[in-house]
Amino acid sequence: MNTQPASGRCPAAHPDDPTPCGGEAVVTVLDRANAGADGCEHHGARMLASLDGGRVYGLPHAPPGTAIRVFKAADGIRPFCWYEDAPRTEPSQLSHAENRARHGR
Repeated sequence: MNTQPASGRCPAAHPDDPTPCGGEAVVTVLDRANAGADGCEHHGARMLASLDGGRVYGLPHAPPGTAIRVFKAADGIRPFCWYEDAPRTEPSQLSHAENRARHGR
């Protein structure tokens, strides 16, 4: 089953994110209001990292462990990581892993 759109980018790819998809859509990423998008592992992780309170679920055809891989990858990705034109010092600008390290958790 090919779940990648004809445009070559999954729905989870942010329009300003220049990176290509990492394969077909295998996860659904939801925000706090349950709005979401299907995406490849790469863009799913980048989207999840950019959401406060987001969740990820594997699509029915996804290999086992896909959602947890995306969740773990998102932990080390800074929100909106494709915008790197300014220093990032605020907690909301850092990855979850960086915030835990800062606070000794």
